[in-house]
Amino acid sequence: MNSDLIKQLFRSFVGKDNDSFLKAANEIIENEERKKHRILVKELKEILNKNGNLGIPSEGYQKRLKENLPIPRDAEKGFSLLEIKEFHLDWSDVILADDIVSALNRIIKEYDKSEILATYGIKPKQKLLFCGPPGTGKTLTAQLMSSLLGYPMAYIRFDSIISSYLGETATNLRKIFDFFEQGRWVVFFDEFDVIGKHRDDHYEHGEIKRVVNNYLQMLDNFTGDSLIISATNHQHLLDPALWRRFDEILYFDIPDEKRRVLIFEKYLTVITKGNSLDIKKLSKQTDGMTPSDIALICFESIKNSVLSDRNRVEMDDLTSAIIEQKRRKDIKGRTNGVK
Repeated sequence: MNSDLIKQLFRSFVGKDNDSFLKAANEIIENEERKKHRILVKELKEILNKNGNLGIPSEGYQKRLKENLPIPRDAEKGFSLLEIKEFHLDWSDVILADDIVSALNRIIKEYDKSEILATYGIKPKQKLLFCGPPGTGKTLTAQLMSSLLGYPMAYIRFDSIISSYLGETATNLRKIFDFFEQGRWVVFFDEFDVIGKHRDDHYEHGEIKRVVNNYLQMLDNFTGDSLIISATNHQHLLDPALWRRFDEILYFDIPDEKRRVLIFEKYLTVITKGNSLDIKKLSKQTDGMTPSDIALICFESIKNSVLSDRNRVEMDDLTSAIIEQKRRKDIKGRTNGVK
């Protein structure tokens, strides 16, 4: 969101300048319309209409959260079982494969036309599974869906869900499902394999097996309007019964050369590029690397330029950062027993 508009919004509110406030608010709505954040635009317009010409913003997003409070907590530790987060992203913030973009666009259209679908007794796809190697954009894509749909994200904290008390973990899951059935959320279960492991895994104790069974039942009985996204780096660990519970399964793979070029361009837009910089060559040198690997390479290169009192990044900066990242990945591979 444009920082100047935000400043204008705050100044006009403090100065009780209704005309200036409405002008900034309408510009923000127009910006969101261009990003196709239809549901967010609708809610913003409703907030302004509800307050007439007073120019006083309603509680909006915060009010919706208060209506769903209290946040469920673990009885044993007292920790919150989830975190509420809000994001303002668009398609330019993530570089994805064409098939994933198409699938996500279709899901967004389903939510846009959910009222029409309901007349036919059909609901939008609500249960998504994101799989693939770490660092390939699963979490960022979930945040993007939260932004595009205009739904706040309920980020599930697995470190709080798993309890040492018999039966308490399943109780925690029930609290979470009861919570997000009351509103519209993008519910993000990260590291989903923690509770989705094979029920016949001999290394897991009976509590986890009971949790998986309970989770299956909760998915089957879910009747809310939220979008549930589960993400895992280890899809091979998931119980077979879980797969058919999802409406859509998307695999986030290692980016090809074309996407690696786009990722380099995305992260290097913030700094001037030296004349010798060859992004296509860099893309070839990073074969097999994830978007997060490339992002780290770009950040380290920019950092090196700044520390060297230069206002541009050179090819040598990036080449050195690539070598360093390969060294780090090699160490990680040895630690995991790959080499």
